[in-house]
Amino acid sequence: MTEVKVAKTLDARGLYCPGPVMETAKAIKQIQVGEVLEVLATDPAAKPDIEAWARRTGQQILDIQQQGGVTRILIKRVK
Repeated sequence: MTEVKVAKTLDARGLYCPGPVMETAKAIKQIQVGEVLEVLATDPAAKPDIEAWARRTGQQILDIQQQGGVTRILIKRVK
């Protein structure tokens, strides 16, 4: 994957359901359409929760990586 320019990073490490997805919903509104939000989370439920949220809201997940207990999700704001 080519390097993606991240417009904003949301550090949701230490938050548990529904914290990461709620904070993601707020943070996506703080960037422009076409920009990318990086979410860092330690909650195991963050990946499926944010994937479901992205499907419901029409945002695009560009990448998900899990390393050392931290999930990194890149979301492109589509609308």
